[in-house]
Amino acid sequence: MEKLIVIPARYESTRLPGKPLLEIAGKPLIRLVYERAGESRLKDRIIVATDDERIAEAVSSFGAEAVMTSPSCKSGTDRVFEAIKEKEADIIINLQGDEPFIRPDMADLLFSVMEKEDLDMATLCCPIANDNEYHDPNTVKVVLDRHGFALYFSRSPIPYLRNSSNRPLLYKHIGIYAFKRDFLVRFVAMPKSRLEEMESLEQLRVLENGFRIKVLTTHYDGFGIDTLADLERARLVLDKKIM
Repeated sequence: MEKLIVIPARYESTRLPGKPLLEIAGKPLIRLVYERAGESRLKDRIIVATDDERIAEAVSSFGAEAVMTSPSCKSGTDRVFEAIKEKEADIIINLQGDEPFIRPDMADLLFSVMEKEDLDMATLCCPIANDNEYHDPNTVKVVLDRHGFALYFSRSPIPYLRNSSNRPLLYKHIGIYAFKRDFLVRFVAMPKSRLEEMESLEQLRVLENGFRIKVLTTHYDGFGIDTLADLERARLVLDKKIM
């Protein structure tokens, strides 16, 4: 099976314009994400899918492959599909371009389960570390069924803790998805869903259309770059590692 990692990266961002090119530890964010993806043992190829020449030039400057996509792509997954629709790929991982702390074994875990099991789509989660994450709308929470499939994703704190003394294990979603090629084709053809628009979470389109998402649990102490505070935190963390 041909296994492909695609990193969607757009220049326009509501909270951090030009986010993929913002520097952390002397490198643009998109390069940090690409280098982590490059450590995957199971991937066959990595592509950066972008709508901006500045990002494409930066990607080419460090020897990576960039594919130009339309500025009209409505989501990261739409951008991923446009980048690979003429390419050979059986399993496609959508690795969000703002996850510089992603571990390569996470991609390999997804590739492995997609090869072994009859799944349309899979993603990852990890335990929520503290109450701040639980209540933060920038931290996407997920609730799972007994078989490890997603019941719901939300920016709200879910499940609601009526009795805090009997606290269950709470999970946050990690921004990486794996698709079988034929399901990715189906996904991008689905109209944007009501819940997706309300929460601004494209994975809800899958659930609202009656499909299932396998969610694998891993241990992860990283975070995505969504806000200026996240950016400064990442700079502190990575600068310390370099020193």
